[in-house]
Amino acid sequence: MQQEGDLSKNPKHIAIIMDGNGRWAKKRFLPRFMGHIAGVKAVNRVVKYCDTQQIKVLTLFAFSSENWRRPKDEVAKLMDLFVGTLDKELNRLDKKNVRLRFIGERAAFSEKMQQQMATSELRTEKNTGLTLVIAANYGGHRDITLAMQEIAQQVKAGDLQPEEINEDLIAAQLSIPDLSEPDLFIRTGGEKRVSNFLLWQMAYTEFYFTDKFWPDFNAEAMQDAVHDFSTRQRRFGRTSEQVENPSETN
Repeated sequence: MQQEGDLSKNPKHIAIIMDGNGRWAKKRFLPRFMGHIAGVKAVNRVVKYCDTQQIKVLTLFAFSSENWRRPKDEVAKLMDLFVGTLDKELNRLDKKNVRLRFIGERAAFSEKMQQQMATSELRTEKNTGLTLVIAANYGGHRDITLAMQEIAQQVKAGDLQPEEINEDLIAAQLSIPDLSEPDLFIRTGGEKRVSNFLLWQMAYTEFYFTDKFWPDFNAEAMQDAVHDFSTRQRRFGRTSEQVENPSETN
């Protein structure tokens, strides 16, 4: 573990694709759904880690807009698990000063689930600790498409000229525009792709892939990812010399 004096080197925002629940269960000759239950425990461990390491934002890809293609029985169980977990964990998260937020299109979910999401956000909106963002029925392409539609409406209404459209304006219409963009992206389960997750927001994010299945992910695994992040030089288009010597202009 990093010492307290090193916390300033931590990423401020970590985004995670929690992959491998089903394969974790299959490896143990268990039903796939048991992997999702074990995955909830991993979420608790990672939230605790981020809280102790003073990481400001944790964004978890819980359910993508493509996940509706999974078997109906599995999707139904996932929805039940989602609702049950919110019921069970809200008090604990609130006491830990965690702020809950959700991104994605909620209309596809049941009224009960939509209400729980809204209630969780309202109850924790004044919390000042870790911001936990849950991406549910989220897709990066859709996020950008909706932003473009909103901007197009402003142009159509005469409130905006096409030449006034810039990166800041687009970013302001996307999900979580008030939060910093992810510094570190983690994907578990051995796959090496971003799967339509925060496509715009991760333009300069550092990527970290691990073969560990999500239910096996813990504080030690998180620390490995954060340590790997700390060894990288983030240049944002500059040269190494400019990063090492900020006064360097040539």
